[in-house]
Formats: sequence, C-alpha cells, structure tokens
Amino acid sequence: MTATELKVNVEKALEEIRPFLQSDGGDISLISIEEETVTVRLEGACVGCSVNQMTLKSGVEMTIKKYAPQIQNVINIEA
Repeated sequence: MTATELKVNVEKALEEIRPFLQSDGGDISLISIEEETVTVRLEGACVGCSVNQMTLKSGVEMTIKKYAPQIQNVINIEA
C-alpha cells in the first residue's frame, strides 16, 4: 500500500468513527502517519473525557486497523 493509499484508508476509518464522536460533542483530526503509527487529535468534548483513552484504543484504533492493517499504534496528542 502506498503512502497515499494509506492516508486515504486512514481518513476513511476516521470518517466512519467521526459521527459517533460528534454525537457526544467531540471530533477527531488526523495529524500524521509515520511508519506503523497514526497520530490523531481528539477534539471538543473528547478532550479531558474520562473514557477518551478507551475510545482511542477500542474504537479509533480498531477501526483504523480494519482499513489499514499495517498500523500498529494510534496516539492522541493533546491540543
């Protein structure tokens, strides 16, 4: 998979999960893709939410891996 295809697939994954985050007043942005790691920024109500790490691992990371299996880690950076 080329870098461009990888980015497109990661964006598709984020589009799939975004409505769930937005329904709770949050959102997510793609910051970077480096080797096997995707860096995102949780936004809005997701910032400081007590379950944001669970959301990141069980929701976001799982969805990204469905579209891009070579991704091993998803990291959230604080704003």
